[in-house]
Amino acid sequence: MKLTKLLTSAALAAGLATGAMADTTKVGFVYVGPVGDGGWTYEHDQGRKAVVEAFGDKVETTYVENVPEGADAERVITQMALQGTDLIFTTSFGYMDPTINVAKKFPNVKFEHATGYKQADNVSVYSARFYEGRAVQGHIAGHMTKSNVIGYIASFPIPEVIRGINSAYIHAKKVNPDVQFKIIWAYTWFDPAKEADAAKALIEQGADVILQHTDSTAPQAAAQAAGNVITFGQASDMGEYAPFPRVSSIIDNWAPYYVARTKAVMDGTWESVSTWDGIGAGMVGIGEISDAVPADVKASAEALRDSLADGSYHAFTGPLNKQDGTPWLAEGETAQDYGDDGLAGLGFYVEGIEGDVPQ
Repeated sequence: MKLTKLLTSAALAAGLATGAMADTTKVGFVYVGPVGDGGWTYEHDQGRKAVVEAFGDKVETTYVENVPEGADAERVITQMALQGTDLIFTTSFGYMDPTINVAKKFPNVKFEHATGYKQADNVSVYSARFYEGRAVQGHIAGHMTKSNVIGYIASFPIPEVIRGINSAYIHAKKVNPDVQFKIIWAYTWFDPAKEADAAKALIEQGADVILQHTDSTAPQAAAQAAGNVITFGQASDMGEYAPFPRVSSIIDNWAPYYVARTKAVMDGTWESVSTWDGIGAGMVGIGEISDAVPADVKASAEALRDSLADGSYHAFTGPLNKQDGTPWLAEGETAQDYGDDGLAGLGFYVEGIEGDVPQ
């Protein structure tokens, strides 16, 4: 099996030859954080490793970590394409326009962009229905909070993150009408110091449950130090903090998708698609619910998970109003009744959440 090569910026700039055989499919990955972040990027890299495991010496994978969203991303993606990479996965929302820009210049290269919405003939998009996992987290959080204050560390005010906040709040409120959400926007995907500070600030404001849509384990450590605060793993299991404070997690499982899309390039069947899968398809996993959660709450959370998985329940089911009190979904209606367009561009809080969505 070929050793996977780490492309440093210097190696990219130098345009080093890889020595790959002509029939080797070259697959590149662009990461917003370090592969050791314990969360988002870690799980994408597990998917890369699954590609190597599946195809052995028929593939050569490369990756660049810690790539800022913006001009740096476009440079890195361009250099990957110049080196003859056949398939490039760009794994953060802010890589969307750089991916589209580079794809126009390299029509024979296939691109896959995570969590975005702009497609082209040689650009697919893919994401996971993380909001389904947030529903399960909100359900557990609403049951377990004693202060009725739940803290939420948010990354950027994009629909993916707003959907998660709304879903967690809706399901916490269903089981605990007195629950209140306090939200801190960190404006980063991965910054352990910022994430720790946000967690500490929320705890100081009375939160005894912390949810996060950021990538490091720093909030877990802050909660552990506080001693009486529960958390949920983000993107990966973060099981080193189980059974407490981490009582469950959302686990991103990219491996099957990465293997399937690589195979499609190899056998010539790749085409531009839009993929948005959830618990049922296995792209979103719910980490083991620890024994720190009461048995009846664990059972009801697992039942919610299963109903989301089999489609008998949708996380956004009416009656639901927008934050300003205007109707969104009537009794019995689901967001799915109107297709995914509304959810894909969701930019408002539901009724009951305090504060404004940042612009």
